[in-house]
Amino acid sequence: MTYSCRWLPRVAEVEAEQWNALAKPLVTPFLEWEWLHNLEISGSVTGQTGWVPHHLTLWQGKELVGIAPLYIKGHSQGEFVFDHQFAELGHRLGLQYYPKLLGMSPLTPAGGYQFIFPADFPDRARAIDLMVEEIDRFCLKNRILSCNFLYVDPYWQQEMTDRGFTPWMHHSFIWTNQNFSDFGEFLQGFNANQRRNIKRERKAVANGGIKIVPYSGEDIPHFMFGLMYDFYSVHCDKFGWWGSKYLTRKFFENLYHCFRDNVVFFAAEREGQKKPVGMSFCIRKNEQLYGRYWGCFEEIDCLHFDTCYYTPIEWAINNGVKSFDPGAGGGHKKRRGFPATSNFSLHKFYHPVLAKIIVPYMAEYNIYEQKEIDAINQELPFDLPAPKID
Repeated sequence: MTYSCRWLPRVAEVEAEQWNALAKPLVTPFLEWEWLHNLEISGSVTGQTGWVPHHLTLWQGKELVGIAPLYIKGHSQGEFVFDHQFAELGHRLGLQYYPKLLGMSPLTPAGGYQFIFPADFPDRARAIDLMVEEIDRFCLKNRILSCNFLYVDPYWQQEMTDRGFTPWMHHSFIWTNQNFSDFGEFLQGFNANQRRNIKRERKAVANGGIKIVPYSGEDIPHFMFGLMYDFYSVHCDKFGWWGSKYLTRKFFENLYHCFRDNVVFFAAEREGQKKPVGMSFCIRKNEQLYGRYWGCFEEIDCLHFDTCYYTPIEWAINNGVKSFDPGAGGGHKKRRGFPATSNFSLHKFYHPVLAKIIVPYMAEYNIYEQKEIDAINQELPFDLPAPKID
């Protein structure tokens, strides 16, 4: 079979139906055409923001058979995998670390990134080889020092490790549904002290006259999409540089038309008031729920925990969700039902000195990262063993 590679400057170069024929079967929703296209057309992911779309596609004649969403990055912001020490090393060596080639769903620290092929594609191994060869050629030709894939799919991780990419371990906090009948049964897994604490936190929100109301799909009022940007914006402003506002208002407003069926809002409402005082934003695909952002206009005791963790878990149990990734960061998650689990990024360095220094560092770092994950999970407030994450 004859294949050809093409680099595309925007997702819109491929029709949505063509792209999604490959992407829709994936577990992750964040590689679907509508999500990535919205990031680009909303002004969230552009050359001006330091993300130059440069997607690699593989074709058999006129048929699209492979996709690698890729970006040329001029910085390391919005990745949630912190390689700033590598940039500093490059500077000390007199090397230009940026730009770098990056594969991920931008601004989205959720697992599942991979090259996208048709389900049961018979020529998968060859297709991966061709795409890796094209990436290598592109990076060497343009003097790009590294190619990096973040939050990768575990099966694809092994395929790429076999092709010369180095895995770097990190950790996330993931809740798994142990076939709980309701939230009360979920609470029974905690020790008595933490079970009381969670009940106290939820009661504090209720005593403040607040009720957390889920809205999903077509039941979401149109005004909530723009309002979610306001909450997101206020929250980001509280944390300065670390809370950078990567997404535009247009991104949130576009979701009403292009991705509403996947959206779940958890709105903190005060009786008699139409406008919520706080809200969290989640994405659901099949049995997976992903927490993205939250914000509030009032400081209400324990509102964050209930809006971002407890009510989404309760909703997940009631709606057949098997796994909930609440988003990046936050060691406080371990006390609220989210054990630590490993995730990996993959890296290839095209400068021999960088490779010689960084690759052994990653191997050593992975040992300590696994020890940290084990230490976190030994301190979980469960009476029963923590659920295992596949």
